[in-house]
Amino acid sequence: MRGSDDTGRSGTGTDAGIDAGSGGGARTGLAAELGTGLGERATLVQFSSAFCAPCRATRRVLGEVADMVPGVTHVEIDAEARLDLVRRLGIERTPTVLVLDADGRVVRRAAGQPRKADVIAALGAAL
Repeated sequence: MRGSDDTGRSGTGTDAGIDAGSGGGARTGLAAELGTGLGERATLVQFSSAFCAPCRATRRVLGEVADMVPGVTHVEIDAEARLDLVRRLGIERTPTVLVLDADGRVVRRAAGQPRKADVIAALGAAL
């Protein structure tokens, strides 16, 4: 992913990678907070904001990956409308992407516009 991850480490400007997440919770708990069901195998959760140009490109990339990998779902959350969830999950900027496994645990997270190859590689930790 471009930019920096949520651990505060700076990327190269072209590929900061997708970092391992720290925990998650019960499948039903996080799914209920997201307001939608989780993917059968994995879920790509995108936190976006209205005037975020990289968020539009991120939506396209995550949608393409979700369409090509069976059992993977893409969920986009308006960060401004869900400040409670943003604070609880430590989201500091948009776009931020969380990769959840089938049980709803965060296995990877990154901030910035992702490359498709990085997203596919991060899904390996969830599948």
